Amino acid sequence: MSLKNLRNIGISAHIDSGKTTLSERILFYAGRLHRMEEVHDGGGATMDHMDLEQERGITITSAATRVDWSDHQVNLIDTPGHVDFTVEVERSLRVLDGAVLVLCGVGGVQSQSLTVDRQIKRYGVPRLIFINKLDRTGADPIRVCEEVRTRLGVEAVLMQLPIGLGADYEGVIDLVAMQAVYFDGDSGEELRREEIPESMQADAQSARDQLLERLAMFDDELMELCLSEDPVSEALIHKVVRRSTIDLDIAPVFLGSAYRNKGVQPLLDAVVGYLPSPVDSETTAFTTAGSSAAADDAEADELQDEASEELADSDSDDTVDVEPEADEAEQTIQLSADPSAPLVAMTFKIVDDSFGQLTFTRIYQGTLERGGTYYNQRTRRKERFSRIYRMHAEKREEVDRAEAGDIVAVMGIDAASGDTYASLRDYCTLEGMFVPEPVIGVAVRTNDRNDEDRLTQALQRFRREDPTFRVATDPETNEVVIAGMGELHLEVYLERIRREYKVRVESGAPQVAYREAPTQPADFNHRHKKQTGGAGQFAHIVGRLEVFNGTDEEPFEFEDNVVGGRIPRQYIPSVEKGFRGCLEKGPVARYPVIGVRVELNDGSYHEVDSSDKAFQTAAAACFRENFRRMKPVLLEPIMNIEIECPGNYQGPITGDLNSRRGMVLSSDMSGEIVTIRAQVPLSETFGYATDLRSLSQGQATFTMELDCYRRVPAKLQEEIVSERRDAKQSGAGAHYSTSV
Repeated sequence: MSLKNLRNIGISAHIDSGKTTLSERILFYAGRLHRMEEVHDGGGATMDHMDLEQERGITITSAATRVDWSDHQVNLIDTPGHVDFTVEVERSLRVLDGAVLVLCGVGGVQSQSLTVDRQIKRYGVPRLIFINKLDRTGADPIRVCEEVRTRLGVEAVLMQLPIGLGADYEGVIDLVAMQAVYFDGDSGEELRREEIPESMQADAQSARDQLLERLAMFDDELMELCLSEDPVSEALIHKVVRRSTIDLDIAPVFLGSAYRNKGVQPLLDAVVGYLPSPVDSETTAFTTAGSSAAADDAEADELQDEASEELADSDSDDTVDVEPEADEAEQTIQLSADPSAPLVAMTFKIVDDSFGQLTFTRIYQGTLERGGTYYNQRTRRKERFSRIYRMHAEKREEVDRAEAGDIVAVMGIDAASGDTYASLRDYCTLEGMFVPEPVIGVAVRTNDRNDEDRLTQALQRFRREDPTFRVATDPETNEVVIAGMGELHLEVYLERIRREYKVRVESGAPQVAYREAPTQPADFNHRHKKQTGGAGQFAHIVGRLEVFNGTDEEPFEFEDNVVGGRIPRQYIPSVEKGFRGCLEKGPVARYPVIGVRVELNDGSYHEVDSSDKAFQTAAAACFRENFRRMKPVLLEPIMNIEIECPGNYQGPITGDLNSRRGMVLSSDMSGEIVTIRAQVPLSETFGYATDLRSLSQGQATFTMELDCYRRVPAKLQEEIVSERRDAKQSGAGAHYSTSV
């Protein structure tokens, strides 16, 4: 198969927009299924293969499959909609060439739509937009397109018009071919193309003119034809749409109702027609000036291995520095989707099952062969790929080889998410994926000592599989604390421990991941001097601690203003390391510190007694001594919350949000449904799902995601600090009240 006929795409959306239902239809129309399943009925959708997914009617893990369509092969990944499982979307988009963003025809651009949009833009992935659920009352694709332009900043280009809406929804008008398309048969599998209904001809012509007007902005030939009012061929329109989509200038918009089996086949035509193949996608990797990327073949790399081993085994004091030298700055190389080139592949997802570790891998260059050995660029170890599988949800098909552009799963390697594998050692590394920091934690334990080993085994497995799932032992209380992206995230893992490992787990009250931040600057002049009879320690640093808007990604800034050799250059990194080492636990309540900027302006040293360790110790002591002078305060995570409810429940729900220290940002009415957008402290949202159901008689739904950190009210801060102090003094753990 030609690589030009391969597509790697993901389906992403806000919760309950119909991603998994759309995936099920794609599998059916492409011939992978003989019968469509529904998310909430029977055995659940094919791509939701876990018991928990089928029971809850939600997607928890991304699932991969491959389908054939119009002489093209499509690798498809269905991703979760809940923000708690956002890392599944993150790592899928990192390795895909294109994406389908699904939007609800009624809800439009919702909170998780914004998050997915940021992820798509982060990795520069071309996208199509599918406006779903046009059979619902209140659906309005024109309004949704305008929301895409205003809220997402994406040039949405409408490629179709709906024929009817709500209960009257029948099909779509193809604005390129200027035909009406209907979906006949028991499952919408028969496409019927007819003339556009006379009542819609004027609207269709107006919409086509708008389509051409938007596309003309990106092509001179099309612009000339529009200005001269000459006819525009379908081939030219397809060519401009494809190029503009790949260049991220536009996002073509398609319409349908996946549940009613309408609009899916034209979307598949657009996937193969407009989204890029691996050949069209440019992939950049990082290498170093002295790396073996310059080697002509694997033989040169083997020689390098032998030389390194000889040096390592020798009795010489010389050491081999595996880090890049200062003059070996990182360089970039362009990878090509060439099966004959040296292999470059990236692992993006780890799954442990009863047969061993399954590692999902995207091949960017070269060919991966069963039984072949390749280098992990992070660990520099050579590993054997014992088996290669093509995945269809949880089912697997063993293959002997996979080439550039493929997405496969392999067994036999000990990898982590984001590792790069290559034929040659030190060849190159691919850019990693963004992993958000956890916002909530709970203490866990089992009453039966016999279950402790299995609990440890389960936690280690989940930590390998999910980079946002963290496990740590609290040094003060000696408790095991698990942290994640939300209550649902941790609840799912606790339930999996019970089911898959037969361990009865008890969890403590949720713990909020607070941060500590300064509120005012402070100058420092710290001298560290220690004489013990032998070689002493001496370091002297002078500067200023400043305040800036730090985040978990950038919690600390360091500026070196030392001149005249007052502090030797080799000691400056030690000063920075000493300050950074104090950020894990602040003095207020032992939470991580963010928002500190250090300006190192002056200092002094001793010819004999100064050392890296002395300056590192001086910086740490300086921070502990002076940080309290910056009047630090606690910051708490603030969540964006979006609630959809019938209008008659708006008052009670808004009042409840206010009682939770929430701030209502907007309320929008669409038909009988109100969408309330607000910001609420995370600490006030525990158990909110149950409370919201009570307030709305089970008719309201909500989604949450982290927005920012904000200062905790003074009275509440005193309570938090007091609780932390009492816990430390008593050594008591959490109150275990929840049995899962």
